[in-house]
Amino acid sequence: MGDRELVERTAEPVTTEQIVADLRDLGVEAGDTLLVHSSLTAVGWTVGGAQAVVEGLQQTVTESGSVVVPTHTAQYTDPGGWSNPPVPEDWYETVRRERPAYRPDVTPSYGVGAIPECLRTYPEAVRSRHPVFSFAAWGTDADAIVSGHSFDDGLGENSPLREVYDRGGSVLLLGVGHEVNTSAHLAEYRADIATERTENTVPILQDGERTMLTYTDIETSTEDFEELGADFTEEVGVQRGTVGEAEATVLDQPSLVDFAVEWFEENRERV
Repeated sequence: MGDRELVERTAEPVTTEQIVADLRDLGVEAGDTLLVHSSLTAVGWTVGGAQAVVEGLQQTVTESGSVVVPTHTAQYTDPGGWSNPPVPEDWYETVRRERPAYRPDVTPSYGVGAIPECLRTYPEAVRSRHPVFSFAAWGTDADAIVSGHSFDDGLGENSPLREVYDRGGSVLLLGVGHEVNTSAHLAEYRADIATERTENTVPILQDGERTMLTYTDIETSTEDFEELGADFTEEVGVQRGTVGEAEATVLDQPSLVDFAVEWFEENRERV
């Protein structure tokens, strides 16, 4: 959506002050650990764009809390699996051979929106080392949330998702639905369901040198996340409201993960 269309569908300019007020109405408080999935376009025409939203999040949880965002890099998955868009098969080896090493400090996120990419660049923010499933965090627990991120099982027990879980954190879905709610992936590792393991090889920077890293993970799926989210909303409950022009949902992350473990075991193929 272009700026003209965004202006036309926004009733009043969205400000950082309004974002803070809207988040507080949703129950977000100082000291919270908040994992955010977002669409800047959905928020409406914002004075300051993504920066205004990031600073609204920061001002709401304050430095006594933490803001966590996905800064995934799908460009480091294997090109043989790309579909949006696909590339010709005779390009695969060139992509694998020539893409630069993943560097947490400079490699841009891909496909997660402008708000995570903006927060990632703040000097106080810290980004995890995973070359595909990285997260960035800002606030009191930023280092602890991202520092232990393992290469294997990148959305599992040694990931920032587990750190949010252990802190009793919340998830904010800002203008997006449960299809991007990555916390449900943590439940895929915990549930007694059939999964396949996959392998990916990517370039990383190690001791200043471009090095090839091979890691393994389970084959995750988001196909049923919307159905899962609907059942969670009905049976457990969420907080709903608006932030700017965006529909927004706040939910308890540990409750979602625990619910999803049982839900997957009932609705997916068991081991």
